[in-house]
Amino acid sequence: MEYIYAAMLLHRAGKPIDEENLTKVLHAAGVNVDPIRVKALVAALSEINIDEAIKSAPTFVPMAAPVSAAPAAPAAEEKPKKEEEKKVEEEKREEEALEGLAALFG
Repeated sequence: MEYIYAAMLLHRAGKPIDEENLTKVLHAAGVNVDPIRVKALVAALSEINIDEAIKSAPTFVPMAAPVSAAPAAPAAEEKPKKEEEKKVEEEKREEEALEGLAALFG
């Protein structure tokens, strides 16, 4: 995945996505570079218009948690507040992660 990120960074910076630049970015990020993977990625991306691929990529829309119409049992209403707070916090982190991921492609 870091190879793709490095290629996207080069594209965003307006630099050519070639083996030398990709290797430099990966080394700067502290990645142990595999020259075969670099060569394969550069070859694969040479045939792709990255701007068009980004435009045609589906966008990530955070989905709301499903809401039940009626509680199944009275015990369901007695959830501890900590669990609910934890769930809200987890949903918020997921939304932030999806927004960050969407920013990479837009």
